[in-house]
Amino acid sequence: MKKTSRLVAALAAGALALGLAACSPGTNDAGSTTGSSTTAPLLTLGQIVEPTSFDPALSQEGNSMPYYQAVYDTLIKRAPDGSLEPMLATEWTYNDDRTVLTLTLRDDVTFSDGAAFDADGAKANIEHFLEAKGPQANQAASITSVEATDATTLVITLDAPDPSLEYSLASSLGFMASPDAIGSEDIASAPVGSGPYTLDSASTIVGSEYTFVRNADYWGDALPYDSIKFVLLTDETARVNALRSGQINAAVFTAPSTAQELESSGFTVEGQLGDFSGFVFFDRTGQLNPAFADPRVREALTISIDKEALLENVGQGRGELTNQIFPSDDFSYDKALDTDDRFAYDPDRAKQLLADAGYASGLTVTMPISPVFDPSIYTTIEQNFSDIGVTMERVEFGPGQTIPALLGGQFAITYFTLATFNDWTTVRQYLAPDAPWNSLKTEDADLADLIKTYQYAATDDERTTAGQAMNKYVVDNNWFGVFSRVLSTYGHDDTVSVELQTQQAVPSIYNYSPAN
Repeated sequence: MKKTSRLVAALAAGALALGLAACSPGTNDAGSTTGSSTTAPLLTLGQIVEPTSFDPALSQEGNSMPYYQAVYDTLIKRAPDGSLEPMLATEWTYNDDRTVLTLTLRDDVTFSDGAAFDADGAKANIEHFLEAKGPQANQAASITSVEATDATTLVITLDAPDPSLEYSLASSLGFMASPDAIGSEDIASAPVGSGPYTLDSASTIVGSEYTFVRNADYWGDALPYDSIKFVLLTDETARVNALRSGQINAAVFTAPSTAQELESSGFTVEGQLGDFSGFVFFDRTGQLNPAFADPRVREALTISIDKEALLENVGQGRGELTNQIFPSDDFSYDKALDTDDRFAYDPDRAKQLLADAGYASGLTVTMPISPVFDPSIYTTIEQNFSDIGVTMERVEFGPGQTIPALLGGQFAITYFTLATFNDWTTVRQYLAPDAPWNSLKTEDADLADLIKTYQYAATDDERTTAGQAMNKYVVDNNWFGVFSRVLSTYGHDDTVSVELQTQQAVPSIYNYSPAN
C-alpha cells in the first residue's frame, strides 16, 4: 500500500471435515462485501492469549483482537491491506484543520440485547472509553468532546490533529457495546455487542476456550462460520499438536522453526514482515536501574547482541535486520538507519561504551522471560551479555503474565516482538509519554517537539521530513535496541482460506473462509 493512501486510509481458526452448504454472497448497504458462497459449522482457532475483560474500553489489541471482533463491531473497519471501510459508520469527514471528525452512522443496527445503535450510544461508548482509562486509552488522548447532533450523526472534537483517529476507530476506540451494558460489572464476562457472533457462556471455560455462536439478527452479511471457538494454547508445541490432530484449524506460531515443521507436514504457512524484535528500554532515565539513564549503556547492550546470527540460527532466517521501529512503508522510515554501522555487532566497542559510562566492571540487568518466545533467544542474549561483563538475572513469567508486568512499569528492559503500525499509531503505542509501551512514562522535550511537528504536518513531504527526524532521534538516543523485522508464521489446515491482516498479529475474524 502506498504511503499516501496509508495516511488517508489509516491516519490511517475444529473439525477437519467441514460440512459446506451453499448460500448467496452479498454486499451491505455501506458498500463492503462480507458474504461468502459457502458456510461451515465451526472454525477453531488456537490463541496464545485470552481477554482479561470483555469491556471494550479495557480491550487489548494484537492477538486479542479476534475475541472482541466476534461480538463488537467498530465504527470503521480495517480491510486486510489496512485501508479503511465503512462499518457502523457509513461515511466520515474532517473539517479543514482536522480537529473535528463528523461520522454518519447506520440506522438499522441493534445490539444483542435488543437496544438500538445510534449516535447517543456511540457517544456513550467513547465517553466510557475516556473514563475507563484502559490499556489503549491514549487512542482517545486528543478527544475533547463527543456530540450526537442527531440519531445518525456523531461529532468528535479534538484539541489537536490526531493522524490516527480513524485507525483507532477501527480498533479498540471504535468497539461499540450496548449502552445498557457499558460500565456494568457483567460486561467483563458477558459482552453485549452488535457483532456477527455472541458469546456462548455455557460452552466457554475461562482459561481454556471461548465459543461464539452466530448472531441470527446480525445487521450485516453473515460470516461463513456458524460458530467460532478460540482455544487457549500458550505453548508452541501444544499448538502444533493441536493443528496436527485437527483440534484447531489455524494458529499463530512464534518459533521460526515451526514454519518448516508445519510445511513439511502438509500445512499451509502464511507470513508477512511485520513485528520488530529486540530490546525495549523502558527505563531511559534510571528510575529502576541507574545505568539505563546513560544512552551509551543502552547502545552497548544492543551492539553486544549478534543479531545477524540470532536471526539466522534461532530465527531460521525468517526476517530482515533493522535498527528502527518504523516499517519501510511508513513516512518515518529511513533506509540509512538500517545501514548505520553504530549498531553492528561489536562486543569490544560495547565494552568500551560501558567503560566510558562508568561501568567498566560490568553491571547486572534483570530480564523478564516470556514463555511465548524460543528459550534459545534468552540463552543467546545471556551469553552475549556475559561476553561484555553484563550479568543477566532472569524473572520467569507464566502464560498471560508477561505483558501486564511489562506495561506495569516493573522492568527496565525486555526482549519482545512488537507490532508495527502507521507512523502516528507508532507514536501513540511506543513513544508518547502516555503510550502503553512507554511504561515508565519517559518524557523528552526534544522528542516532544519532533512529534508535534509530525502531528501538524500538512503534506506528504512534510510528514516524511518530520517523521524521519523523529525516527532518527529515537534511534540516536537508543530508546529501543531493534534486532530485526520478523516474518510472521500463521499456520492453517486445508479446510480454511486465510488472509493475513496488515499491522495486526493475527488475522481479523472477517479474513477466514472455508476452502473449497
